[in-house]
Amino acid sequence: MGFYSNVILPRLMDLTMSDPQITEYRKQVLSEVSGEVLEIGFGTGLNLPHYPQNVEKITTIDVNEGMKTLAKKRIKSSSITVDNRVLNGENLAMKDETFDSVVSTWTLCSIAKVDQAIEEIYRVLKPGGKFFFIEHGLSDEPSIQFWQNRLNPLQKIIGDGCHLNRNIREIIEKKFTRVSLEEFYAPDIPKTHGYMYKGVAVK
Repeated sequence: MGFYSNVILPRLMDLTMSDPQITEYRKQVLSEVSGEVLEIGFGTGLNLPHYPQNVEKITTIDVNEGMKTLAKKRIKSSSITVDNRVLNGENLAMKDETFDSVVSTWTLCSIAKVDQAIEEIYRVLKPGGKFFFIEHGLSDEPSIQFWQNRLNPLQKIIGDGCHLNRNIREIIEKKFTRVSLEEFYAPDIPKTHGYMYKGVAVK
């Protein structure tokens, strides 16, 4: 990874993803997380303050070393023990059926082999385990889809692999059959970037 990916992007993401509206969505997604927890796409650790009090330890992964550098401050100030690893979500080093909960917040958009990542999430979840997620992706409006497809090549450059036009429902339901999911536009975010998928999938 180059200077942009390791230095500029982590700081840019930390700033934009600290928005109060985004923070509220984080709280909603994390409110029922419990047990042994894995978070993919840990980023700069913005989820840490919003985990329930009964969560004492989480294993986290992120492929970007620059994100880990910024996350250290939040890890140090958190009461949660964090096993923070630089790993790709496509190839998890954990054993089968290890976790009660897996968390992904605005991460599936940027994993190159996203279907393989979902396979890995499913594999490491215990039977009955839950995948908690909020992601942005493909709108349900054809006119917005048109612009998402047009802007996607530029977005992948600016967002270091982030896609605007992934159908998150379709991707998750390829593997999980029990999925509870909301789709909506986030207020005050351009529709091309603000179509959200928020939900829980059960193994």
